[in-house]
Parts: sequence; C-alpha cells; structure tokens
Amino acid sequence: MHLGIDLGGTKIEILALDREGRTRLRRRIPTPRHDYAGTLEAIAGLVEAAERELGRPCTVGIGTPGTRSRRTGRMKNCNSTWLNDRPLQEDLEARLGRPIALANDANCFALSEATDGAAAGAEVVFGVILGTGVGAGIVVQGRVLDGPNGIAGEWGHNPLPWPRGAEEWPGPDCYCGRTGCIETLLSGPGLSRDHARRTGQRRPAPEIVQAAERGDPRARDTLERYCERLARGLAHVINVLDPDAIVLGGGLGNIERLYRRVPDLWRQWVFSDRVDTRLLRPRYGDSSGVRGAAWLGRAQAMQHEA
Repeated sequence: MHLGIDLGGTKIEILALDREGRTRLRRRIPTPRHDYAGTLEAIAGLVEAAERELGRPCTVGIGTPGTRSRRTGRMKNCNSTWLNDRPLQEDLEARLGRPIALANDANCFALSEATDGAAAGAEVVFGVILGTGVGAGIVVQGRVLDGPNGIAGEWGHNPLPWPRGAEEWPGPDCYCGRTGCIETLLSGPGLSRDHARRTGQRRPAPEIVQAAERGDPRARDTLERYCERLARGLAHVINVLDPDAIVLGGGLGNIERLYRRVPDLWRQWVFSDRVDTRLLRPRYGDSSGVRGAAWLGRAQAMQHEA
C-alpha cells in the first residue's frame, strides 16, 4: 500500500493507493499555516492514522510547494514560506522513523499522469500546472527528472518567448525579482491582470473564462491572447525537450478552448515540419498531485529493494 500526501498552503491531503492504483483511503485537513512544527505533526498524524486504519505499514511520498536544495538539503522556492530553509525531508523521516520520498507538487502531477493517467505509456511527459502560479514537472521513462539543481521543469520563471510589445517585455514584475516571467502572464492572476489592463475590468480568471464562453467579445479576446501566449510558451518547451505528451493541470487546465487552439497555434513556433506532441487533459484532475506522491513513494521503495 502506498500513501501519497499533498502538502498545500491551505490543506494537507492524504491518499492510499493499492498496487493496482485503486484508492483505499482519503483524508484532508487544514494546513497549520506559518507553523513548521505543527505542519510536521499534522503530516505524521495523518500517516499514523492511515496506517492504523489500513492495518499495515505503507510507503510514503510527499508533494510539496517547493523543492529540496541539493546543496543544503533544505527547502527552497516554497510559496508556503514557513517551509523555506527547513530540512523537511530529514525532519519527517526522523519523526516517522523511515525513509520518505519528497518532490515538487508539479513533479508529482506529471508522475501521476505518466504512470496511469492521460499520458500513460508515453516516454517523455511534460506536466504543467496552470493555477495561482505556473510550474511543471518532467517524467522520462516513468521516472521524475529532477536535474542536478532540483529545478527541472521550472519553465514559469523563464521569459515568455518571442515577446510582443511592452505588455510582454519587459513585462510585469515577478515575485522572483525579474520581469516578464511566463508565470506573470499565464497564471490565473496573470490572466486577470491582462484582462484588466485591456478592459479596465477587474475580474477573477474563472469569471473571464465563463464570460468568454457566453460570447463576451472582450473576454474572448483575453482568452485568445492567453491561448496564443501558452502556445508560444509550450512551443519553446517542445523545441528544447520534444516531449511525447504535455498534460495541463491546475484550474486553468480546465479551459476547453486550450486543447483546440493551442496545438493549432504552436505549429508556427515549433522548429519542425510537423508536431506530434499531444496536448492532453489530465485523467485525475485535482487528484493527480496526491496520486503522484503515492507513486513516488512506491518508486523509492522499489529502488531500495533493487
């Protein structure tokens, strides 16, 4: 049995999968925000309660909102800032008395969809999160690609390629300290800012999408700009990585129009006479992150056995 934990900024979710990928248990609790010790205890409590209910020890994988520094072993790049510069993996292993697997939540999403999701069987998968932020994970032959710096897939903090006008270059300020990052334009807040800049209307991204579906011309223009920018961003990924499949997750990954328009648009920037990369909806949606964390724990256990 394999336990996956999705450590989010507002909630912690635990899920148990059996070897066939069937869900055997699922629980969710609020995250103790700005409380590192409380977060450790909350995770440990979920694991211990799950194993009591299941009646057996399990592998444990955790998806986090940041990544573990290869240099220090401490967390970095977490928007749940109370985790930054903390030895999260080591502290949890000490608390639980066993090895655990830990990866960025976008890596877990990609692993889930590559293992038994929409991109099952694909050799190279790029799993994208389009939500409050923009992140991604890479899976090659069923294994997460981390890279020597632990940042493989961090396309959201590169500039949008082939920029057009002052809206895109130097572009909006990003929390990372730079300007024009993909995240500032393709995140949910980025979509809202773009709509407000063009129309003077401040509306959240879901409302803009709904208005576009109802035929609102200004909302449709905003959504078309979003599709075109996403096509450029993903064309750049295809030119570098050439993945078999790209799977879109996060709230904006539910926009139906993306799956029609983006593959039509990205052809003009992909350096090839044809584009066979598939753009896919996730099979497991919001559950992919926690499922991927469970598969991550299984993979680590298999490596140790080998």
